[in-house]
Parts: sequence; structure tokens; C-alpha cells
Amino acid sequence: MKAEIIAVGSELLLGQISNTNARFISSQLAELGIDVYFHTVVGDNPKRLLDSIKIAEERADLIIFTGGLGPTKDDLTKETISAHLNKKLVLDQQALLYIEDFFKRMNREMTENNKKQALVLEGCTVLPNKNGMAPGMLLTSENHSYILLPGPPKEMEPMFQFEAKPLLLKLLNEETVILSHVMRFYGIGEAELETRVQDLLDNQTNPTLAPLASDGEVTLRLTAKSDSEAAAWEKIEVLQKEIFDRVGEYVYGYNDDSLASKLQEILVENQLTISAAESMTAGLFQSEIAAVKGMGAVLVGGMITYTESIKVDQLGVDQQIIDSFGVVSRECAEAMANCIKEKFNTNIGVGITGAAGPDAHGGQPAGTVWIGIALNDMAPVSYKLSLSGMRNTNRLRAVKFTIHYLIRLLREQGFKTI
Repeated sequence: MKAEIIAVGSELLLGQISNTNARFISSQLAELGIDVYFHTVVGDNPKRLLDSIKIAEERADLIIFTGGLGPTKDDLTKETISAHLNKKLVLDQQALLYIEDFFKRMNREMTENNKKQALVLEGCTVLPNKNGMAPGMLLTSENHSYILLPGPPKEMEPMFQFEAKPLLLKLLNEETVILSHVMRFYGIGEAELETRVQDLLDNQTNPTLAPLASDGEVTLRLTAKSDSEAAAWEKIEVLQKEIFDRVGEYVYGYNDDSLASKLQEILVENQLTISAAESMTAGLFQSEIAAVKGMGAVLVGGMITYTESIKVDQLGVDQQIIDSFGVVSRECAEAMANCIKEKFNTNIGVGITGAAGPDAHGGQPAGTVWIGIALNDMAPVSYKLSLSGMRNTNRLRAVKFTIHYLIRLLREQGFKTI
């Protein structure tokens, strides 16, 4: 089966939002063995949308639409397909009841045009929308199958995963179980990771292996097919062990883990508290980890020590350390970590200092970062980064590297991590 994805919405062409839906759907279709050869983006124009549909029908068996199912006049996806396939739009009572209930729960008056969202193509399989209002649809007509999905990712992704994907398996006449598992890495580049597992990539069959890089992180998606979930997982475990033996030091988590969520899990599991003194990151480290639910149990607090005087007068860094080594130095980072740990009486103290850019700072070139970590009664340890990027990119990468080094240090010291 060959597929084409058509994203509908002028806001995509104007660059107001990114077409993340196509990336998500493509990755899901790849797991099913469905090839995607084209992504199309078209504005809210019925003629251009119709032209795109006709072109897609010439080169694909499955056409998936995202967007254009809302209540306004420029939401015209199903109307255009209805006219093209000569299929009536009919009211789906279940969808209408759900929409009416939504407005009651929100204590808002439902306008007449919202009923439009409950219209579906005659003869289609309706895909319930459990995270929004507009239902999706799957319709097979002659030699093509059409799937219509809402545009917002928070509605589209679960609808595709839990409603459309099982139906696609039936269209493929496959009774197999497809299981995916994601390994998450930090501190290693995409190119180096691929080099270390190149033979596994070259010789993959079942399970398959797919790398993906994003925001400085790298993931490997392992996907297995079998006649049961247990058998599929067994295949994944064999491949995962082989990967872990090669690059396990860079693995920080799996599936929906993030660096921050994994750190929170480790700190809670080991009953460790943490505090931070931040210079160049100015609170970004604490903000990043505090976004994780449950971090309040382990994050005690911290200080933004942006200037030299605050480092000395408020945090307690020895002036002689700064005079001798500078504010952007191993010695300063370690002193910041130790001082904040003692001041806040935590198990872990973190100190981050550096030159975010674009200019040099403290006698060090832009992109130089020192991360200090003080853990219990251990002597503080430190890590140096030499980053190249925009100012705020460097700040965010410094935060992520700090979390990465924390996880790695805790693992090295025998704390329960993965």
C-alpha cells in the first residue's frame, strides 16, 4: 500500500504553524509497512484541494487528510471530498451528542455552525474524537481509501493511534501485532550513534530500527511484528540488549521519558533532594525540571547568581576563586554547586556558569560552559562544554547537558537509575 498525506490549512503555508502531523503519521505508517512517497500542503481553497486530491489518487492507494474539519467556512476538507466522490454528508448523532455535551460541560452556548462538525461522509467509518469535537472518518471508495483527521495534534495523534491504525491493519489483512519501543540517548550525536549501530541498521528485518534526532537528543525506534505482544517484545529485547552493550552509557530513558522526567524519577526513587545556582542559564535549569509533575518532592530551590557580586555576597563563593580562575571556570562552577548544596541543605547542588554568547565572558569564548555538581559528601565534579550556536540555544543545551551529567553521575555512583 502506498500513501500520501495532505495537510489542509493556509496557516501551514504562511508558516504560522509547523506540519508536525505529517511527520507523526509517516512514522506510524512506516511501522505498518505502508510507504509514504509524498507530503502535500494545500491552503483553504476548494479548487486547489480538489486538484491535490486528483494528483494523489494517481500515485497513492491511501490518502490521509489532516485539518479542515472545524466549524468555520474555511474548514472545507470533507465538503470537497464529498463533492468529489459524490458522497452525501450526513449527521452523525453520536458525534453531535458529544459536541453538545462538550459545550454543556464548558458552560458555553453552542452556536449553530458547530453542528457542521458532526457531519460525516455517507458510508464512512466514524473515528471518535475523544480529545476534541470533530470526528474523523475512514472511507473506501473504488480503489482508494481516504482517512480524514482533525488538525490539532492533541486530537489527531490519539485518533490515528487508537482509532485509525487498527482499521488500517484490517485493510492490510494483517492479524499480526506491531509493537514499538523507543530508546532515548543524550550526549552522543546522531552520526556517532548511527556509526556504532550501522551494521544493525544495514541488516535490519524484524525488528526494524529507525534513528531520529531532535533538540540535541537522539532516539532509536525499535519495531517488531509477531503473532503476539509477548513474542514481539522478545524480539525487541534481543535487539535492545545489543544496542545497550554498544552505547548504553548514553541511554537515559525509554518511550515517553524526557531528560527532566527521568531525573525526577531517579531523585524520587533514591530520596535525593536538589538545589541549583545558575548564572548563564538564569533559572532555566530549575524551570525545565520543575515542569515535571512531582518535582516538588525533590527540588528544594535555588538562586540566580548572574553577577560576580551575587556569587560572592549572596551565594558565598570565595572571591579569591573568581580572582584566580574567573567566573567561567571549573573552580567557580564547583564552588557554586557546593555553596548552594550547603545553603539549601540538599543532597545535590548544581552550579552552572558560562558565556552564552554572542560575546566572550569572563575571559572565555562564547559557548564555553562549566557545570559543577556536588553530591552528598563527595568532592564536587565538573564538566566543560564548548557549544556553538545562538545564545538561547546554548542556554537550553547547557540545561540538557546538566541533566544528562546528573543522571550519568548518579548511575556511576550506584544509585538506581534505569
